[in-house]
Amino acid sequence: MSTMKNRWIALYVENQVGVLAKVSGLFSAKSYNLQSLTVGTTEDETISRMTICVTSDDITFEQIKKQLNSMVEVIKVIDLTAVPLHMKEILFAKVFDINAQQMAELFQIAQVFQVDVVDIGADSALLECKLTERRNNELIALLKSKFKKISVVRGGAVAIETISTGCR
Repeated sequence: MSTMKNRWIALYVENQVGVLAKVSGLFSAKSYNLQSLTVGTTEDETISRMTICVTSDDITFEQIKKQLNSMVEVIKVIDLTAVPLHMKEILFAKVFDINAQQMAELFQIAQVFQVDVVDIGADSALLECKLTERRNNELIALLKSKFKKISVVRGGAVAIETISTGCR
């Protein structure tokens, strides 16, 4: 029996109105749960690249790829699950109601995680993170353990195949 795990797909699609809705509609119609979906134009403005993460078993994942390949607007489907990648996820984290000592601690955390403090108030700060999903999860867990009031906004991951081997 095949296990459920996160699987990654890159789609090259026509950059047209409604394509995102059609792709996401395929996932919802089949009750596939999207973990992450990020879309942006490529070097060719008529083509967009979608980076999609879905949690599924092997059989379902093969069905997803076949269904995506059958869509007219889809130019190419690439299974990134076992491919060496460079992958990052953008995340913003606001930390509220902190005193001067906590602010100093937050700046230390930002330095250790190599994230930017992009906005600051008298009792709050905003972090901008471009880390892997795992590192973002670690940062969120640490912020939750240290501070009472935080707000997190995450974007989906973007990924590109490596040029050299051994990276992810």
